[in-house]
Amino acid sequence: MATATYPPPPPYYRLYKDYLQNPKSAPEPPPPIEGTYVCFGGNYTTDDVLPSLEDQGVRQLYPKGPNIDFKKELRSLNRELQLHILELADVLVERPSQYARRVEEISLIFKNLHHLLNSLRPHQARATLIHILELQIQRRKQALEDIKRQLGGALLFVFDFRSVLVLAYLVPCFFLIHFFPVKNANSRRREEAQRLLKDHLGP
Repeated sequence: MATATYPPPPPYYRLYKDYLQNPKSAPEPPPPIEGTYVCFGGNYTTDDVLPSLEDQGVRQLYPKGPNIDFKKELRSLNRELQLHILELADVLVERPSQYARRVEEISLIFKNLHHLLNSLRPHQARATLIHILELQIQRRKQALEDIKRQLGGALLFVFDFRSVLVLAYLVPCFFLIHFFPVKNANSRRREEAQRLLKDHLGP
């Protein structure tokens, strides 16, 4: 199947007209692609899974199966990579024409290392998400503690200010009643002042 590197736009774009003039003239969008598809000469798949090394035609150097000790295998491949690089240096000095096989072996090790690291991406994503959520919980708890502390200070200020207001109202009433008696003893202000004095100073 021949494919162009930069293909022209799909021909059905001619079916679309001005949407404002005739909204119903636009055809339905194509259905989502399932399976494999070709884009700019490359084969892609809609299955968001990491393909195995065998599917990519690469020999796997670490054990197969779901229970893989990533730390152990990464260290083993790293040591093997260092050994092959040293061997490549010796080959380049003693037998320069035989370097190609060593380069292929190093390339194979790198591919296995990259595949192992890519296999850890889901674990890394989960750990990163857990860390972000823990930070959010910690920040919210700290914000709640700050709000409680500020609320306590505000309540103390309100109570203190209330006492000041009560005294500022009672002291003039006290002087008014005892030093400037009003002829009309049944006045509303005198009764209110007496009631407040009884409530706060006692009988």
